[in-house]
Amino acid sequence: MPRTTAILRQSPEDFVVEELPAYEPTGEGPHLFVQLRKIGWTTDAAVRTLAAALGVDARGAGHAGLKDRHAITTQWASFPFASGRSAEEALALTLPEGLQVLRAERHGNKLKPGHLDGNRFDLVLRGVDPGAVDALVADLSALGRRGVPNRFGVQRFGRGGDNAERALSWVTGRTRPPRDRRDQRFAFSSLQSKLFNEVLDRRVNEGTWDTVLEGDLAKKHDTGGMFVVPGGAELEDAVGRAAAAALSATGPLFGARMRWPEGYPAEIERAVLGTSGLTAEHLEACRHLGEGTRRPFRLPVAEMRAERLVDPQGASHVRVAFVLPKGGFATTVLAEVCEVVDVTRAAAPSPDEAASEEAPESSR
Repeated sequence: MPRTTAILRQSPEDFVVEELPAYEPTGEGPHLFVQLRKIGWTTDAAVRTLAAALGVDARGAGHAGLKDRHAITTQWASFPFASGRSAEEALALTLPEGLQVLRAERHGNKLKPGHLDGNRFDLVLRGVDPGAVDALVADLSALGRRGVPNRFGVQRFGRGGDNAERALSWVTGRTRPPRDRRDQRFAFSSLQSKLFNEVLDRRVNEGTWDTVLEGDLAKKHDTGGMFVVPGGAELEDAVGRAAAAALSATGPLFGARMRWPEGYPAEIERAVLGTSGLTAEHLEACRHLGEGTRRPFRLPVAEMRAERLVDPQGASHVRVAFVLPKGGFATTVLAEVCEVVDVTRAAAPSPDEAASEEAPESSR
């Protein structure tokens, strides 16, 4: 049967994101941690604007992850801040429309990419067939029990969707790489993401994405610990823990220092890498762009809530809220149960926004 279509982000109010920090500022130290709310701003542009308002060098600023422009987002940023200045200065700033400082406290270190636990999403899906609303609510609710395949979303591959292909072209020597190192990192990250999705698709097609096989590198969701799945009775135990969503098999973000699985899982990954045309020599040459790591095949979906939403005109929509760990894409969750039409994808991005879309979010 045809899948239900839902329209996402008709307005920024339909896509609300709250960053969940890895730790709270201590109140002391040479850096100022600022919690800001933004609408219509990329993270990079917001941080630069706030740095200018504070009178500090934006090159010393930090943030844990990038947040979309077409949304209402709350996140933290850090700035170098002289000891003689008061944190309350940030709260008194007059900022352009769409930027607001919520909290400001000192801390001992700069905020770096990945310094977050995850993100809380509160979304409204519009344009759903009235007869399909209840079914969509039920399908979304079910995702909170099993999780979803942890695919990278389309925003990882750039506005034209061809960042991975362009990266593969210059990594293998067919074309020249971008001159800007940041553009190189974004493109190489897109290539890593594309190959991860291909390995995941193999496991989905085989029905093994949410279980573990002998030789898998499995990750514990509570502690983050990783281990090679053994055979025999220990394999049965690991399979049971995977069924309870306590752990998941991981897939490759290929790089020179990536840890490999064993046995059949390794065969799948080497086949995907070989088909792409990449070699160990290519990965070594790109070590400065990404050394490689592992990513769980399963994306846990916590605190899932889905409900029918009736607007003042009597039209029915679907409101859905959930929490994802860092690196998870909300659109990946939604795409499991409906066809998502993101109205912002049709608009031409600003240069800042184009860069933000390509950012290696999985490491953030």
